[in-house]
Amino acid sequence: MRNRPDAVMLFAAGFGTRMGALTRDRPKPLVEVAGRPLIDHALSLARDAGVSRIVANLHYRAEMLERHLAPQGIALSVEQPRILETGGGLRQALPLLGDGPVFTANTDAVWTGPNPYAGLRAAWDPARMDALLLLIPAARAAGHAGRGDFARDEAGRLTRGGGLTYTGIQILRTDRLRLIPDTVFSLNRLWDAMAAEGRLHGTIHPGGWCDVGQPASIPLAEALLAGAGDV
Repeated sequence: MRNRPDAVMLFAAGFGTRMGALTRDRPKPLVEVAGRPLIDHALSLARDAGVSRIVANLHYRAEMLERHLAPQGIALSVEQPRILETGGGLRQALPLLGDGPVFTANTDAVWTGPNPYAGLRAAWDPARMDALLLLIPAARAAGHAGRGDFARDEAGRLTRGGGLTYTGIQILRTDRLRLIPDTVFSLNRLWDAMAAEGRLHGTIHPGGWCDVGQPASIPLAEALLAGAGDV
């Protein structure tokens, strides 16, 4: 079993209800930011970091995403008849992802600065970690109204609450997925178990990040990308 991640799961199955009219006729990952579908921003970062195996899960308007992704060589995990949430969706996709730890990435955000996949890979230590989350101080989290998700101690271990916001990219060991009896479940259940054992870790992203979960966030994301010269 490999100890360094070389596969990524792109979460692309959601309904995108907060996007309102923009997702009535398309899935949220195909909403454009700076002239490109949101999912292509995440794809470019993964490829630039040399991630060799890329998988996306599909549910809402799956046929549209399939037409966009299949010609790019992306492996597809279609969730039907119901959406499986992050944990169930990742477990279904494991045959496509392979053994060992994997990256997972949300597709409704943009990042600037150092490549987030490369930064996570450099900080990953499987002897101490079952998950490594990429975080940003809440004050720098564009398009995101929350006060933070986690606190981080001097060793990098995470606990719930605090001023650090999860940016949607992580490295995760998948062993614990088989212990969950439910078909539909969130990865939050794994994070809580890992945190209780001191094996949930985080690292700080030094660049920019914007949560593109609603229409008002699109100009914020485009301004962030334009300021970084990455459009």
